[in-house]
Amino acid sequence: MSNLLRLLGRRLVALPIMVLGVTLLVFVVMSFSSADPARLALGESASAEALNAYREANGLNDPMLVRYVRYLGGLVQGDLGQSFTGVPVSQMVSQNFPITLQITFVALIMAVILALILGVLGALYRDRWPDQVIRIFSIASLATPSFWLALLLIQAFGNVPGGSHTFPAVITDWIRFSDDAGAWANQIFLPAFACAIPLSGSLTRVVRTSMVEELDRDYVRTAIGAGVPRAEVVSRNVLRNALITPLTVLGLRVGYLMGGAVVIEMIFNIQGMGQLIFQGITRNDVNIVQGVTITIAIAFIIINLVVDLLYVMVNPRIRSI
Repeated sequence: MSNLLRLLGRRLVALPIMVLGVTLLVFVVMSFSSADPARLALGESASAEALNAYREANGLNDPMLVRYVRYLGGLVQGDLGQSFTGVPVSQMVSQNFPITLQITFVALIMAVILALILGVLGALYRDRWPDQVIRIFSIASLATPSFWLALLLIQAFGNVPGGSHTFPAVITDWIRFSDDAGAWANQIFLPAFACAIPLSGSLTRVVRTSMVEELDRDYVRTAIGAGVPRAEVVSRNVLRNALITPLTVLGLRVGYLMGGAVVIEMIFNIQGMGQLIFQGITRNDVNIVQGVTITIAIAFIIINLVVDLLYVMVNPRIRSI
């Protein structure tokens, strides 16, 4: 337990350092944007005196380091600045980010369940016809872009001409789970499924390979030879040991999954982080783009920290490192 706590302490010490690096990188890159916040806020007809007064009042003429320290101080307090319309970016993010998280984690659950079932079956029926079918599915899933799959799903199951009208194709008002669980599940299924399929393909291959390697180990043959039922060996020992590698890969895939959810939101007109960053780009609103980017990056860092801790819990050998 002490080694586990020590490892947790090292991860927590590294967390603010990584967050600081991400915020610095994003801030520096966005500082080179050609957009003029003063011009965006005051309009094209604003005089040079008014523009300069706005820059002075908002500290835009200060050196980059001074502006970064001031931005970092606001970030610690949850302040991501304001859009040029005067709306706090943190308010926009707090409204849109939970929607993106819901799509991401529902897609993650779908992908993990599908990958576990197919990966285990592929390993247990190695080189037989179920394994060949699963291999074809995983390769096809890997080669399928999530946005293209989303369009196919809308045409087949959406409420569009020719579709089955089972699921909404355009989501204008997001329904919360607490308000109507059935309607919430109906609106989130297609976006989450479109994100989950490509991820499930890659995870299936990892689970299958890890399971095959574990099934070939000596302790499995010894246990089965001693009379322990094969199903018990697989469920209690092989599966747990085989999940260590997929769990590590999963931490890296969550970030890509969140990025895919941002694109899928644009297709389904979901008011998540995708719509927000698109709004910031089209309006040249640096604070919105910067706030969304930093929020997603910090979420990715925290998710990977959680996955690292789960990895330690699943693999006791790592606790001694």
